[in-house]
Amino acid sequence: MKVALVHELLTMRGGAERVLKILADMFPDAPIYTLLFDERKLGDWFPRERIRTSTLQKHAELINFPFSIFHFPFGFNHHLYLSRFPGAVEAWDFFDFDLVISSSSAFAHGIITNGKPKHLCYVHSPARYLWDRTHDVLERADRGLFGGLKRRHLERVFHDLRLWDAEVADRPDALLAASKEVQRRIALYWRRDSDVVYPPISDFWLEQAPDRGGAEHPYALIVSTLVPYKRIELAIEACRRTNTSLKIVGEGPDRARLKRLTHPLVEFCGYRTQEELRGIFANASVTIVPGEEDFNLVALESMACGTPVLSYQSGGPLETIVEGKTGAFFDEPTADSLSVALRSFKRSDFDSDACRARAKEFSRERFEKQIGEAIASLMQ
Repeated sequence: MKVALVHELLTMRGGAERVLKILADMFPDAPIYTLLFDERKLGDWFPRERIRTSTLQKHAELINFPFSIFHFPFGFNHHLYLSRFPGAVEAWDFFDFDLVISSSSAFAHGIITNGKPKHLCYVHSPARYLWDRTHDVLERADRGLFGGLKRRHLERVFHDLRLWDAEVADRPDALLAASKEVQRRIALYWRRDSDVVYPPISDFWLEQAPDRGGAEHPYALIVSTLVPYKRIELAIEACRRTNTSLKIVGEGPDRARLKRLTHPLVEFCGYRTQEELRGIFANASVTIVPGEEDFNLVALESMACGTPVLSYQSGGPLETIVEGKTGAFFDEPTADSLSVALRSFKRSDFDSDACRARAKEFSRERFEKQIGEAIASLMQ
């Protein structure tokens, strides 16, 4: 069976890219189609010879010459290409394949297969900025010298993209949702049924319990792509109010803004390898998930290291965290609410073995089995 994989953007490491990596391991001969590819950031996960980029890749590299596409001195913004993404994914020809598995957060579900090959779409979420986060995105765009122009431009683009998104939602032959929360959004925005297949935690985190070094200064931890919707500023402010040290692991376009909000108790750690991160997780007093998440693999990785999680009470973490056993929740997406929860949170109230046992329920073996069953059902 000839298989192709599709993923919108390979420009940063996140939960969706981790899922794609497992799919790529399951189908080692499958080419990977993506709109834009940053080899410096993801070349070790996805070898260049497997990548099939869109025509936008060359265009973006050309206009940013002599700088690399994703290291433009003033910051490369792929959202400049939003209006061209639908046409780019529709231009790919999959006729020679038997099965296409798309990993979609915005556009990959819109590829054209016309029943040959079959199309199985793993949905991380319908595009949040087109539906439930539209007003937040427009409000941020409205700031600055040219804010009004940017907002009016995005309003037109988002309107056209919403029409396209709803129209092409029927193209996949079957849909898999990353969580019950995503399943709810699929039904709400696309009017389609889907089956839930939770993303897996990597075997790396489950192979052994990490040694806790007994850090002299326990700290709260955030592991995240640095983007506005992650609401990392809430944790920065809550840690300031509660005099709690905070380590932030991750990279992303929101780093500069977040750095301006920091205080002496905050440390930006940048990118860390899995081996380094295992120790950072194990020595943290708590891992904080301050934003609304579609699923959030970080919560599971923290639990696999025996560290409980404090999360905003919404979205995917409600399906992974067992309150009172592997973590706790705060009620409102505010620094006030998080501060109250952080003051009362004690790692000693949670059992590390219970945290690790919960993480093991989301194994790679379970994920691969469910993906195999979905493929078998679709291809029969």
